[in-house]
Amino acid sequence: MLKPVLIADLSALPGLAHGFFTRHGGVSEGVYASLNCGLGSKDRPEAVRANRARVMRHLGARDMVTAYQVHGTKVVVVDGTARGERPRADALVTAARGVAVGVLTADCAPVLLADPPAGVVAAAHAGWRGALAGVAEAALEAMESLGAKRARTHATVGPCIGPSVYEVGPEFEAQFLEHDAANARFFAGAGAGRRAKFDLSGYVAERLRRAGVVAVSAAGICSFSVQDAFFSYRRSQMRGEADYGRQISAIVLT
Repeated sequence: MLKPVLIADLSALPGLAHGFFTRHGGVSEGVYASLNCGLGSKDRPEAVRANRARVMRHLGARDMVTAYQVHGTKVVVVDGTARGERPRADALVTAARGVAVGVLTADCAPVLLADPPAGVVAAAHAGWRGALAGVAEAALEAMESLGAKRARTHATVGPCIGPSVYEVGPEFEAQFLEHDAANARFFAGAGAGRRAKFDLSGYVAERLRRAGVVAVSAAGICSFSVQDAFFSYRRSQMRGEADYGRQISAIVLT
């Protein structure tokens, strides 16, 4: 049984379905158990396709597009003829009903956005590089090109690695402080031989607010810590595993 995390703010909006899907309810085995939707993983391709088909059925979508993610800011607008495509991008935007757009994560932050009156939705993959470079803002600009307005847009940051465990080095922190000294508030715990910990979800949410999004929320769930429900790249590295699964977050206009 699929067990997506649903956000009340998005669920209350008319004409769309969404889900920050967990690792439950699929057919994959081993380190990929069980709803691995990562086409780039070393899982059995037929298992990944079956898992993705389950997500589509759950959302009521006739098609679903995810990207070959590159940790950047490129956005692709998806139309109703995008079957089988996997564009190199980190955000997908669509006004096509029945076509789900999704992103794959295993600690990075998934972001789902919607402007129902305009009939426009988006999914963005915000790793730290993309978040700092402005992938959320790029997704909003693409939404606006299809008629969306930030004053009507709702955005939610999904499960990702949390600030209690996301340790980073001084060079990492320096990049954010160079961009904006106010970013210091997203780092904590450094000093006396201790590495700083970074609040990725909080940072992405603040970028969305500053960009003018009318309603911003966050799931507040750590993908590293909740190991029975979420895949985690960092956790897999600590365990010495050869590969890892990817959970999907997707949204569709119904």
